[in-house]
Amino acid sequence: MGPSDALRRFMKAHPGIRKLKVTLYGSLAATGKGHLTEDALKAVFDGEIEISEKPDEFLSLHPNAFEFKGFNEAGDLLGEEVYYSIGGGTVKTEKEFFLKDETYPLNSMEKVLDWCEQTGKSLWEFVEEYEGEEIWDFLQDIWSVMDESVKRGLRKEGVLPGELHIQRKAWSYYIKAINSRNIIGYKGKVFAYALAVSEENADGGLIVTAPTCGSCGIVPSVLYFLREDYGLAEEKILRGLATAGLVGALVRENASISGAEVGCQGEVGVACAMAAAAATQILGGTVYQIEYAAEMGIEHHLGLTCDPVLGYVQIPCIERNAVAAIRALECATYALLSDGRHMISFDVAVHTMKETGRDLPSAYKETARGGLALHWRDKKKEVDENSI
Repeated sequence: MGPSDALRRFMKAHPGIRKLKVTLYGSLAATGKGHLTEDALKAVFDGEIEISEKPDEFLSLHPNAFEFKGFNEAGDLLGEEVYYSIGGGTVKTEKEFFLKDETYPLNSMEKVLDWCEQTGKSLWEFVEEYEGEEIWDFLQDIWSVMDESVKRGLRKEGVLPGELHIQRKAWSYYIKAINSRNIIGYKGKVFAYALAVSEENADGGLIVTAPTCGSCGIVPSVLYFLREDYGLAEEKILRGLATAGLVGALVRENASISGAEVGCQGEVGVACAMAAAAATQILGGTVYQIEYAAEMGIEHHLGLTCDPVLGYVQIPCIERNAVAAIRALECATYALLSDGRHMISFDVAVHTMKETGRDLPSAYKETARGGLALHWRDKKKEVDENSI
């Protein structure tokens, strides 16, 4: 998403480009193939594209970096620009990088909770206060895409693209779940919904970054499950989405949602926090219980590495979405059983995640060079050698 959006901006700024040279750096270079970067660029630009990868070269501002150089028909350089893909499809140039994305005037959960205490309003009302009523039309569009991605993912079967040859599992899990009872039935449905969206992402389908592509199945699956099982009105789902978005925005402003920067704790962990907050609100929780559920979503994913096998957003990413969706509901349940009081605040958990991400070696931050990615590759090499 990031490179394709950046390319549209680049082409608009430099009309007449007929040849494009693209250099991918750092984590983006290491996982560019698995993220379908080349396909995304070719969908935007129909001229000649030359792509080079420099996985060992990290630019100073962010580990996900890329450079465009555009040429006309005669081979003259029309323009060049370095971009940084900072998570969730957002890209920034070097000039834009240090501009803060201050969506809301209150930039911590503590301050937002104080606002709620003073006004008597909930977190979704805080979002409406500062976004305006037009936020609901936007969230309606978001939910429509999420809803359709679940339904589309449940219908499809077959093998996902790439060298791992992974079978889609969403339909299988769903049909078994609706024919089961008790814990298998409800967990199976949540698994199926999360798998459906994550498999759509792996197949290049239309999904919503929540907060990223790699964690796209968690929020939709939890909301879809609650709507289906509780027969909720759509306005309840949209209010849950508003609260989820607030949680994601606070993390993005105070830490990161980029797996290349802080590991998967910033993707799956944040998505779990967003979904847990939304579920707690929908199920009648107070603002303090909502904050508690979101805090647990972050806290219990601290240190989670980003180690995609062969750089594809498939293993362990798809499975992690399913498991984290269940964990989000468990966080919501735990918080609802409490009075909302707890020792570790959401803001402290976010700050800890940021520091933990800084301490993680680059091998565990979306480079596919450590963890499961490394040991899977070593094991496959051993098997291949033994079969000769």
